[in-house]
Amino acid sequence: MKRLFMLLLPVWGLSAATRPDVLLSFRASEDFELTADPAAAAWKKIKGVFAGRGPQGEPVAGHRTEIRSRWTAKNLYFLFICPYEQLFLKANPSTTSETNFLWKWDAAEVFVGADFEHIRHYREFQVSPQGEWVDLDIDLDHSDPARRWLWNSGFQVKARIVRDAKIWYGEMKIPIASIDSRPPGPGNEMRINLYRIQGPPPERKFIAWRPTGSASYHVPEAFGKLRFVE
Repeated sequence: MKRLFMLLLPVWGLSAATRPDVLLSFRASEDFELTADPAAAAWKKIKGVFAGRGPQGEPVAGHRTEIRSRWTAKNLYFLFICPYEQLFLKANPSTTSETNFLWKWDAAEVFVGADFEHIRHYREFQVSPQGEWVDLDIDLDHSDPARRWLWNSGFQVKARIVRDAKIWYGEMKIPIASIDSRPPGPGNEMRINLYRIQGPPPERKFIAWRPTGSASYHVPEAFGKLRFVE
């Protein structure tokens, strides 16, 4: 029986890593500098998931996005690798203050919550190709737009555009305490979905990891899971 259990361990690990509704976040021994570079030491061996479908699950050609994640004792990290056809950027961007309505331009987004009983309450984090950012406290049962965006998580972002390759990179560093009251540890899970909005209207591209079946991204029933692992 022990031998059978040991043989099954690699299979379980593979299935967990490849399940379409689970993003594994890999532990880092210490916090690291944001570089928005998938070849950086903190990211180059990390496997992620891919978002490449629209709201109804239809393929969105040319925009298949890789998302990787890591965690430490204090912070949760995400790296977005974002191929694009066209950029749609805000004029006069600010990287020192929050940009409300950032979703009107190109952005990568994390919707994440730790409350499995009240799934309509979660946090939203966005980064643009220019390094703009916004964080939001979402409670779909208590609509207060001002409260949503005046909430402050203290998260940090880094972004860069490689125009010759038509790809941009966005990285987030989010204090875990802004999402979850539990101490971080292997096996912890959160509810999550990952999105992009890309390109100028009227040909805006809407890309999701877990398609929502709706024109809105705010469908918590469609979220997958984020799992902390060693």
